[in-house]
Amino acid sequence: MSLVSARRTAAALGLLAVALGAFGAHGLKNLLAQHGTAAIWEKAVLYHFIHAVMLFVLAERNALPRLAWSFFLAGILIFSGSLYLLAATDLHWLGAVTPVGGLCLLAGWLALVLGSARTS
Repeated sequence: MSLVSARRTAAALGLLAVALGAFGAHGLKNLLAQHGTAAIWEKAVLYHFIHAVMLFVLAERNALPRLAWSFFLAGILIFSGSLYLLAATDLHWLGAVTPVGGLCLLAGWLALVLGSARTS
């Protein structure tokens, strides 16, 4: 992936995080209240947004740390994606998928730790 594509993807994911946050707060407010899952939606948005910003930060480097970037992308899709679906549908089995996304997010941070150690 080129740096330009990485920046565009990161920016699009940031845009999506804001849009989903607003959609959850307004468009899905009654549904999330009915399911009692507003906090789950908010957690999905929080992790989505933090890691979208991180993707953008990584895409601004001269050389894209591809492994970390890929893990963060997968983490957003799996962790936040499963929480969005869980909150909207109240299908609790989706909670079994969420830790896989969490592991991807952790792996992204670990890749940065190990990559930084190698360049020091």
